Amino acid sequence: MTRLFLTILTFGALMSSQAFAFCGFYVSKADTKLFNKASKVVLARADDRTVITMANDFQGDAKDFAIVVPVPSVITKSQVNVAENRIIDHLDAYTAPRLVEYFDSNPCQQMHMEMMMRAATLSDGGANESVMGLAKRAKSLGVTIEEEYTVGEYDIVVLSAKQSDGLLTFLNQEGYKLPEGAEKVLGSYIKQDMKFFLAKVNLDAFEKSGFTYLRPLQVAYEHKKFMLPIRLGTLNASGPQDIILFTLTKKGRVEPSNYRTVKIPSNENVPLFVENEFGEFYKSMFDTAVEQEDMKAMFLEYAWDMGWCDPCAADPLANEDLKTLGVWWLNAPAAKQPGPVPLPGQPRIMPVPQGGQDVFVTRLHARYTAETFPEDIALQETSDRENFQGRYVMQHPYTGVAECSGADDYYAQLPERFEKEAKYLANITGWDINDIRSKMQKNGQSFDMKAKKDPRPWWERLWANGDDE
Repeated sequence: MTRLFLTILTFGALMSSQAFAFCGFYVSKADTKLFNKASKVVLARADDRTVITMANDFQGDAKDFAIVVPVPSVITKSQVNVAENRIIDHLDAYTAPRLVEYFDSNPCQQMHMEMMMRAATLSDGGANESVMGLAKRAKSLGVTIEEEYTVGEYDIVVLSAKQSDGLLTFLNQEGYKLPEGAEKVLGSYIKQDMKFFLAKVNLDAFEKSGFTYLRPLQVAYEHKKFMLPIRLGTLNASGPQDIILFTLTKKGRVEPSNYRTVKIPSNENVPLFVENEFGEFYKSMFDTAVEQEDMKAMFLEYAWDMGWCDPCAADPLANEDLKTLGVWWLNAPAAKQPGPVPLPGQPRIMPVPQGGQDVFVTRLHARYTAETFPEDIALQETSDRENFQGRYVMQHPYTGVAECSGADDYYAQLPERFEKEAKYLANITGWDINDIRSKMQKNGQSFDMKAKKDPRPWWERLWANGDDE
């Protein structure tokens, strides 16, 4: 029996754009790997042209893979492509929430300096049915096979239908075992004159491809609708689902028009020990944010011009990869911009370019159920180009020798700063504040830090040259 699965339809299973506005150096990131079975979808959109890229995290026998995607028009073979996972992984890394790091300078110095650092056939592969016989049976159920072809390792059929019960019967007969309640949802799509894009794995083509994983499927079409269909995937889901949506647009940030957009907590200091627990921190923070919004909002994790980043969790995507994802309006290569030389082996920070890339990337993250997201996600492009990123700051206190009146003032203020970090972390994650304080003490953030004095006489320090080391 075919298991029906889709990245977006799962069946059966910042501040202003000033240069260096954020600074700090990238230490760690929270990519989609943190969230089990999180769907990843990329939508490139300009005018009425849309390219949707659906990443597959399917695990199991390839013969059990099948998808059904409502689409606004008939999709021909030339409108379908198979991409590489690395491009979506790169986009994920580029937009992922990140942890950055600062170091306090000697409080006895007048200038505060920031330290740079590391920053398938229609069957299951068995007997084939004649195309004419399949079309005849489909027609008897009020279903029309508009297109049928193979792209890469996928066999694809595009259907239209007159009534939901006939379509449901046809899909079930073909091994797409839709869950209870599907007929009503299919009927609503039929009333909107939407078509249905079906894909299964062609086992022979998959074996010959040499790949050990299913590559992302891409579909390009022209239509005024700018939306993401999710309702079918909620029908028999065992619990809440996560979806991470990346959009690439011309003008600015994308947001849903029928659900609230909420920025994730960002741009605050967190205790130093978070570096070793950044994944758990981000998951807990996101869980708390979702609970506070009753699972009825989409969370903005990143919005930025693709031409630069600050700090960079990964380099911006190359023009060639952007075009693969559907950025058809990007023709001329962007001029290379001069930037600071990074430390050996460290990621670089790209300054604001003199000319924009005309590619604005938005990363939205939602956790939802059929009850909290009863409608497909309607999207709209805005003219808002304000930069935003999920960014969390570790600020190391100065631990060297400091002998001046200002040093005592500096250390007297640290307990208040540390307590603020502890309370912030407890508030956004739900973690016990006493546990947080204990971990801070163990990781060099003692609430009773004092200025260090140099025990040597002043003349030894004056003429110290390292000869007696």
